Amino acid sequence: MNEGEKRLLTRNAKAEQQERDDENLTVERPTFVTHLECSATGERYPADELHNLSRAGKPLLVRYDLAGVKKSLSREALAQRPHDLWRYRELLPVRRVENIVSLGEAITPIVAMPKLAKKLTVEKILVKDEGRLPTGSFKARGLAMAVSMAKALGVTHMAMPTNGNAGAALAAYASRACIKTTVFCPQDTPEVNVREIALQGATVYRVNGLIDDCGKIVMQGQAKVGWFDTSTLKEPYRIEGKKTMGLELAEQLGWELPDVVLYPTGGGTGLIGMWKAFAELEAIGFIGKKRPRMVAVQAAGCAPIVRAYDAGVEHAPRWEDAQTIAAGIRVPQAIGDFLVLRAVRESGGFAIAVTDEAITAAIDEVARAEGLLLCPEGAATYAALQQSLADGRIRRDERALLFNCATGLKYPMPPVGRTLDRLQPIDFATL
Repeated sequence: MNEGEKRLLTRNAKAEQQERDDENLTVERPTFVTHLECSATGERYPADELHNLSRAGKPLLVRYDLAGVKKSLSREALAQRPHDLWRYRELLPVRRVENIVSLGEAITPIVAMPKLAKKLTVEKILVKDEGRLPTGSFKARGLAMAVSMAKALGVTHMAMPTNGNAGAALAAYASRACIKTTVFCPQDTPEVNVREIALQGATVYRVNGLIDDCGKIVMQGQAKVGWFDTSTLKEPYRIEGKKTMGLELAEQLGWELPDVVLYPTGGGTGLIGMWKAFAELEAIGFIGKKRPRMVAVQAAGCAPIVRAYDAGVEHAPRWEDAQTIAAGIRVPQAIGDFLVLRAVRESGGFAIAVTDEAITAAIDEVARAEGLLLCPEGAATYAALQQSLADGRIRRDERALLFNCATGLKYPMPPVGRTLDRLQPIDFATL
């Protein structure tokens, strides 16, 4: 065989491989899932059965044959795949392609904020903008995975409590999967969120209480009518969807993790998921031992994780009379509190609370300086960065990555009062 024939065979082989990898949503894959594991006791559960919490009442985590993944997947092969959430299929639980429920989950951009970095005298500030996902928030990640697995396991009716964005994502994905949904949200949930949930096919109820009060109704309903409780960390697969944030940012940054990750923390699924992702990436040889310091950002009006971190305890008692404009992190008590606190402490990070006034100022400053319209929860991370630089908990030579978890377009905006009478003379010098 001459050199020309060899080159032709090589090109053909590469083309065939590209064809196999060309569509993440249609490539059948072996499953590398081995079992589910209680996050507190380590007890194992079969992965091909429907589960909520473990017998110990704690979240279940999906475990994989990581040695098998390491043999099956290379960084070079991954780089050739389409840029969507499903490119990480070896580290995801959905096996059969007909069970994948997708609305086009693209890789979200990491956006630099050079003007604000200069103002704060730091080298670089990065924002991972999750508002570009379907339904406008990072909740699409978790619910794409949870609904896909619910479909695979035969669920016909899903229910959840929500502060808004998770309910919208559940409604959208479940409608696409022909699964009935019932959603409960606090009475003061913004009207735009309630209407979005209803428009996308869910039956939605306002409840005179907070999200944990809504969660109690979901739990009671599961016992009485048999719907599947899709509350945060009460099923094992939302965390697997949120985990892709960590997989993505590692790949986007050339497999070199940032020094600090500031994450808006309510239930904490994303922070827990990213910490899990980093461990899995190290196990398959994609990254080394270096980890970012994980910073759990909460609102001063609802900061149970911060209080528990400061007290040095493992669990966070309920925060009474929770109030904040950042509704997505208004979670008085998180079932995964010990997992959030464990990740924060293992990483050498910390937990911090910021005021609503600081959040509002951050929304305005980032929009005017960088053109990014952050949601209140995302703005909390910028406020936390400012505060942490000032008190020395983050050094100015550290590379910080902030999470904006939803588009600011889904939230109420301040009124604009300027008007102009086109029929009167206009003094353009004063405009």
